[in-house]
Amino acid sequence: MLRSIDAILSDFDASLPLADARTIPGSWYTEPRVWELEKRAVFGRTWQVVARAAQVERAGQYVTAQIGDEPIVVVRGNDGTLRAFFNVCRHHAAAVMTAPEGCAERLRCPYHGWTYALDGQLKSTPEIDDKCNFDRAQNGLVQVRVEVWESFVFVCLADDAPALADDLGALVSRVAPLRLGDLHFAERREYVLECNWKVFVDNYLDGGYHVPYLHKGLNSILSFKDYTIECVDRFCLQSSPIDASGGEAMTASVRTGKALYYWLYPNFTLNWYEGYLDTNLVIPLGMNRTKVIFDFYFADVSDGARERNTKSMDVSQRIQDEDHAICESVQRGLASRAYGAGRLSVRREAGENLFHRLLAADLRKGAAETGERA
Repeated sequence: MLRSIDAILSDFDASLPLADARTIPGSWYTEPRVWELEKRAVFGRTWQVVARAAQVERAGQYVTAQIGDEPIVVVRGNDGTLRAFFNVCRHHAAAVMTAPEGCAERLRCPYHGWTYALDGQLKSTPEIDDKCNFDRAQNGLVQVRVEVWESFVFVCLADDAPALADDLGALVSRVAPLRLGDLHFAERREYVLECNWKVFVDNYLDGGYHVPYLHKGLNSILSFKDYTIECVDRFCLQSSPIDASGGEAMTASVRTGKALYYWLYPNFTLNWYEGYLDTNLVIPLGMNRTKVIFDFYFADVSDGARERNTKSMDVSQRIQDEDHAICESVQRGLASRAYGAGRLSVRREAGENLFHRLLAADLRKGAAETGERA
């Protein structure tokens, strides 16, 4: 007999203290109805990173993105205002802008040529005139909320969600001293994993638990006994001093100071070392498929720093390659009849527990609002 979504969601007890807590159950990673609920209740209601601010600095610059099933376009207007819209033509629903990014004087649908100004107003409708009892003013692109924090552009599909600053909370003051604005974008690398998006986030948030076993190079420079985990509202900070004196040569040559790993619910991370930052944006492509976008930033992006920067990005890629296989292994195991839910390490996995509690709250709220029971 098919279990109800209420029954599936009730399998996780978010009220348990960490010492008694379990992970969310395997069904939350493999049940299509959970994924459908996530698209609405998580990705449809949270602030999502869609671009770097530098990509939309000038009038006409735009970036397209996908949030759950929703196509989005963010564009800088001629008046200097940054706006975001559903990237859906009001005529027959084709994507208006089809390139990942670019610069345009207007937003023109490639299907039937309907054309919108950069502020979303409908300007041209070939072969449709005023005699058709048609009001162009009521058929502009549908706008969504957009805000910028540090170097990142966020959009939110929910009109009643808190403002971005409220959502970020104490993260704003915690990150400010890092002076992220002094870092320069260098390169983007993308990876596609055959696993649920939550598997990647879980792996990120296990407090370094897997580092000694899976990441030998990284483990050689982190002080595992001094690794700390701090959970605050809707973000988690994992941090560790770096001791490169006896570390693996390649990793030690590009990692200094202190490692700071910030995760913002539900799917964005900032990985900071002295003079270096990479961000991870975890984008679900389906229930069992995930894209992770790595953007790399450095204090120095001159020709003289290129070799060192490339080596730094290669170290990050090696770590990602090591995580890639284990995440796909976990996804296969989550579907096994042998697995229900796991226990958590009090010392290491408080961040993962925070993620699961926030997720559970959103899913239960989403199910209640739509009256889902089946």
